[in-house]
Amino acid sequence: VDKPAEFPGGYAEMMKYFGKNMRYPEIALQAGIEGKANMQFVVEKNGSISNVNVQTGVRNCPECDKEATRVIKAMPQWKPGKINGRVVRSYYSMPIAFKIKNS
Repeated sequence: VDKPAEFPGGYAEMMKYFGKNMRYPEIALQAGIEGKANMQFVVEKNGSISNVNVQTGVRNCPECDKEATRVIKAMPQWKPGKINGRVVRSYYSMPIAFKIKNS
């Protein structure tokens, strides 16, 4: 891919999106579970998201993996990737961290 797929507005906007839309699973909060879900998905030619998969999940927290999947599936359409100026579907990998914030 010459030009990788991009979240609308870029990386900073994507971080805002996750900040607004991710919900830490209550069971994980109560158990003090933290970790990273390594996710993979396809950005289609029209910018839609498909084939969302958990590559490696948060240990002992299927609820975290489920939340990471939910929030990725709910993302707005992306700018699709391009090869030689031609729009293509492309794979995208992304880690999603679950970290309990200390207040």
